Parts: sequence; C-alpha cells; structure tokens
Amino acid sequence: MKNYFSMRCMYAYAMSALVLSGCSDSDDPVNGGEDVGNIDGRYVIAASVTDSKGTTNILLAAESLDEGHISVGNNNGLLNDGASQWIFHPGNYLYALTYNQGNAGTTISYVLGQNGTIAARDMEYRISRFTSYGIYDNNIISTSTGNGPSSQADSNGYLPKTLLVSYLDTDAETSRQNDTSTGDYSMENYLGNGEYVTLAGIEKSGSRIFSGAIPMGLSQFGAAAGNGKWIRPGYGDLVKTADGGSNSSSYKKGELQWTQYPDECWVAVFSDESLTNPVLVKTDKISYPCGRFKSQYYQTIWSADNGDIYVFSPSYAKTMTDQRQRTVLPAGVCRIPAGSTQFDSYYCNIEAQSGGRSFMRCWPAGGSCFILLMYDRPFSEKGFAATELAIFDAIAGKLTFVKGLPSDISSIGKTVYTKNNNVYIPINVINESPAIYRIDTATAQAVKGVTIDKATDITGFGYMEPAK
Repeated sequence: MKNYFSMRCMYAYAMSALVLSGCSDSDDPVNGGEDVGNIDGRYVIAASVTDSKGTTNILLAAESLDEGHISVGNNNGLLNDGASQWIFHPGNYLYALTYNQGNAGTTISYVLGQNGTIAARDMEYRISRFTSYGIYDNNIISTSTGNGPSSQADSNGYLPKTLLVSYLDTDAETSRQNDTSTGDYSMENYLGNGEYVTLAGIEKSGSRIFSGAIPMGLSQFGAAAGNGKWIRPGYGDLVKTADGGSNSSSYKKGELQWTQYPDECWVAVFSDESLTNPVLVKTDKISYPCGRFKSQYYQTIWSADNGDIYVFSPSYAKTMTDQRQRTVLPAGVCRIPAGSTQFDSYYCNIEAQSGGRSFMRCWPAGGSCFILLMYDRPFSEKGFAATELAIFDAIAGKLTFVKGLPSDISSIGKTVYTKNNNVYIPINVINESPAIYRIDTATAQAVKGVTIDKATDITGFGYMEPAK
C-alpha cells in the first residue's frame, strides 16, 4: 500500500502556525519537540478546534486525567485528519477509523514514542464503510452489511445482503477483507424470518464474539423471495413502490424498510473472528440490542469483569413512524451468563427507573457497572437529546443518574476509560473548553479532571505505553 500520510502531514504542519498561533501557551508541553526522556506511558487525547476557518484535529499527551490543563497552542500536539472513531488497541496502538457514507474510509494508526511524542505509523488503509467495530486479539474488526457479489443475484437481478468485514492486524500493519464469494457471509433470512440483519458490536469473551443481530427488514432480494412469502399478512403496504429517502434512510423500490419484528432481541455468538456459523440466541423481554444514530449502530452488548454478558436495548424501535414497526417493550437489560450461549432469567427495566427515558449508548465501567448515555426525555416527546449520564449497577439492578456534571453540555464523548472503580468520559460544553470528568461508579458523583484549553471538542482518549 502507498503511504499518503506523509505529504498531508507536512502540509498540516505548515498550516499549524496559522491555525494555532492564536492559542494560549501550553501549560503541559509534553508533546512538543522537547525530548523529555524515556517515559512509562501517557494518556493520549484526541481534540479538535473549530472556528471560521474550519476544524483542526490534534493528538495530545497527558500525564494525568484527574487534574490540570493542556493547551492546543504553542505547537503542542500532533495534527491529524481526525476520525469517526478513535480505537485504542491494548497492544498500544491508536487507530483513527474514518467513516465515509457510501465510500471507503481512510484509517491511520499511531504509536507513542519513548520520549512521549505521538507519531503516525507508516501504513494507511482504505477499509470498507463500517457501521460497527471492535477488537479481537491483535485485530481491529469493522463490519457493515452491503450488497453481495453479482454471481449471487436472483432472477430479478437483486443482490443479497452480505456481511462486509475488514481486519486490521495491528502488529503486522496489514489489512484484509472477508471473502464474500462463498455465500458464508449472507445476511439474508439470518433469523429465519426472511429479513436481513446488520451486526452491532464485537464483544470478545474468551475466544467467542458476541454481537447484536439487528433486523433491518426485507431487502429487494428478501421481499421478492418465494413470491413475497416473508411479507407478514397486513404489512404489504410497507413495501416501497419507488426509490426514496436519503443517506442512512435511503431505500429501493421493492424493499420493506425496517423490521416487522420489533419486539425481539437476537444475539449472534461466534466461535472466532471469522464471524461465520453463529449460535443465535433470542429473548422477547427486550427489543433489538443497539443504539442508533444515523448509519451507526452502537454496541450495547458488554461483558462484566466476571464474564457475564449484559445485553442492553434502548428500544429505539419506539421511534418508528409506522405503529406496526414500533416496539411495545421498554428499554431494558438481559443477561447471558459467563460460559453460556443462552439468556437466563435476569431482566431489568431501565425506563422504570428513569422516568420513561432511554439511552443512546453504553459502555462497561468496571466490575458489574456500566455507564449509560441517557436521553433527556422519553422517545414519545420531540427533540430528545443524549446529554445526561447514569451508572447502572447490574448486580443490584439499579440505575443512578450522575451528579456534578456541568449544566451547559453540548455533547458527551464517544470513548470511556476505567481505573480504580472510576470511569472517565469527555464532556464538551458550550462556550468553554472541554474536559474529561472522573465518575465514581459507587456514588455516581462526577469531578472535573484535565481540561483541554482552547479546544472545541474531545473526540477520543485512552492510555498508551511507549512503542518498543
């Protein structure tokens, strides 16, 4: 592969004097040109500055998340192209996954030098568009559902929906895609009801992967199969009569968009990273297990420290326009015990403890705790926004809203970090510099930590040790 990063990076550095000259002096010049000697590790923070000239993306290094200030000025940090999602691999690599609607994304990886500076690695990758992602051993895996090869078209020329997978080997700096020609990756009739699915999340437990199997409705291929045998009685009018929609909501003539079965939750359990031949696990206590925002399907299946798999559903199907496609189930949580491939009797109703509210996404927060990005009002009300946080103690079955957050939150970060019964998460606020907050999972009390002066947003962060 060609390395396109070097030329772009030199251009970015040339522009940095113009873009960053107005920023304040650095209070912690960890990532400037000065050699600070060998270090044990650093927290790496992806920040952005947006002004009338556009957006500048910067990677910064910090010694602590709990206190202090870091400035984006004074040539502090590494300029970069930004990312849709920053992924910190435990092998101490940082990957910038970039999502582009309908096109390939450009991905670059970074390492931390022995002197505390952040550096881009040699290779740049073009990966398939993705709707979900995760880590499996030394691989970063991204997935989406798209059209299969032309050799699998039906008599109408309709293509079956197929799982598209990219594997990034973090050690070897290589990438590869799955072979869709065999038919092993067909997503049609995945759950036995004719509908195709997309996967949400790559959660590794032991050697297995747990992923949400999210029903998407009937594709052209599925709706036409068997002269429409998969169209439920009384649902025929949902089949599209013309192309329409836009972006992530676009559709084709002959599709039945969105699922006919919103009151089911399915989890695919794979034996390895091939993502084939899954064991399919079902419960009717919750709706499908993923958060939604445009074309992204946020992972809501996570492992607790003891290996139990907790399956969260925000019941996003409550927002569907047609009542037949709306779920009647509240946002809730079920469990697959460690070592099992079946749900047990565990169930917790999130909405019952939140005044009828749901959540956009969630993350593990250490032990049996999870942190949820909550909506500020029920789905039944217009204008809901995800601007609050809550801690969910899975053993106690208790949801507690986080206290101590600022009142003027503009957005909440996409990544979290856990340490010593605390969970850290970026908070972006209106007309102020963003900061990372530390939340005690036992008390749900938030305390402001490191602040990124003159930045607009914190787009990701994590811990890295120096490259060997």
